Amino acid sequence: MSKQEQKEFLYTKEDFERIRTILYQHSGIKLNDSKKEMVYTRLGRRLRATGLKTFKEYLIRVERDQGEEWEAFINSLTTNLTAFYREPHHFPILKEHVLSLSKRPIRLWCSASSTGEEPYTIAMTMVEAFGTFNPPVEIIATDIDTNVLSKAEAGIYPIERVEKLPRETLKRFFLKGSGNNNGYVQVRKELRELVSFRRLNLLDEHWPIGGGFDAIFCRNVMIYFDKPTQYKILKRFAPKLEANGLLFAGHSESLHHAADIFKLRGKTVYELASSVRHSKAALPSSHLHNSI
Repeated sequence: MSKQEQKEFLYTKEDFERIRTILYQHSGIKLNDSKKEMVYTRLGRRLRATGLKTFKEYLIRVERDQGEEWEAFINSLTTNLTAFYREPHHFPILKEHVLSLSKRPIRLWCSASSTGEEPYTIAMTMVEAFGTFNPPVEIIATDIDTNVLSKAEAGIYPIERVEKLPRETLKRFFLKGSGNNNGYVQVRKELRELVSFRRLNLLDEHWPIGGGFDAIFCRNVMIYFDKPTQYKILKRFAPKLEANGLLFAGHSESLHHAADIFKLRGKTVYELASSVRHSKAALPSSHLHNSI
């Protein structure tokens, strides 16, 4: 019996190539050959849910649907690895940056929020920076995946996700579940209210988001895009940033190919290139903006 015959669903090389094409066209994510079985596992759940028997049938439905199943397709194939205080060196830099600003309110954008750990870490940093649960800060968090956005808004996590956090941090920012919620924690309401979650695809032609950001977090996202797509997104970030704004990237990401837009400030933190900053300085203030 062949490997294909052992599979629950008919899944051909052509199916995988079609999936790669669709995902790239609509999300900018490039899947390499090693992801073929991962795709089968993740989308196999959708075939069971829809009662379909082949990937060819499923892809026809996805492309015709453009609704709930389309959303489920995208959600199934986006990767959402995250953690509280991931790449912790960034947050003291963020704190120092916002405290140096005279502008109010300060605007921060987490452009790939996943299940919420990153934007809530940003929010905790702002509470600590200003010494209040009502800091002069607007935090907008976006993601392409509607499932993870729902989890992020709820702010409920298995207790093992926060076990490495300092006891003082846990006590200040989380509530411990009991009864049916035993083994879980929830981000305090005051902290949840500091973050506004919205769906946004970085590849969409229109971003329903204003400008005037003092910092943008786009960490461990660019690694899923090819260089032309990365450059396109970075070029669109620039007008959204204040002239002295910062862009936080992931530890394995380099923006050397966009040196005309961003220059390295240090430790995967970037600022606008001098030519971009000068051109922005000649424009009217970007403080006027339309919130999401």
